[in-house]
Amino acid sequence: MSSADLLSEADFSRTPRYFKKPTWRSPSRRHKPARTVLADEQRRIAAIEATLESPANFNSYQSFDAPPSLRPRKWWCDITGLEGKYKSVRNGLRYHNVEIYNVIQNLPSGVDQQYLELRNANVVLK
Repeated sequence: MSSADLLSEADFSRTPRYFKKPTWRSPSRRHKPARTVLADEQRRIAAIEATLESPANFNSYQSFDAPPSLRPRKWWCDITGLEGKYKSVRNGLRYHNVEIYNVIQNLPSGVDQQYLELRNANVVLK
């Protein structure tokens, strides 16, 4: 056999492919990137909201303009994460009960500042 015969036998481009449909066409529809879909959706929502007439002082579950809550703020223990009803006078850490207070009293001075730093209440002297 010559090399031309071997090349023609090894050429798969001319053999029929039975696993492909001869009537198949690539789809003409193209997919939009997520950024474009989100931008279109925001434009659509803005257009709908512009046509709606709502009162100026209308509060709903989705509005951020709601008045502040009338309930008192809850404080949390810096050590356990439970409700912290008490605050240490010495270092300003909040604690839940007497057991946690005993732990707080024995903390070194740098560790209590690290706990305060977690809730952005630490004092940084420059």
